[in-house]
Amino acid sequence: MDKDFGELVYNSGLKHSGVLILRLEDANSEQKLEVVKKILGDYADKIQNRFCVFQDGRLRIKK
Repeated sequence: MDKDFGELVYNSGLKHSGVLILRLEDANSEQKLEVVKKILGDYADKIQNRFCVFQDGRLRIKK
C-alpha cells in the first residue's frame, strides 16, 4: 500500500525479488488478504522479480 516505497524501488533500478503495490484504499484487511491470495495463486510464476501494481481489479506487471 506504500506508494513511496514502490517508487523508491522502481526508480532506484536496484535488484529486488519483486514488489506488489496494492491500491485498495477502501478495502478491509480480509479483502486485501483475499486479493493477495488470488494474485499469488494465479500469478506466482509471473511476478517474481517484477514490479506489480494491483488497482481496479487489474494487475499490471512491469519488468
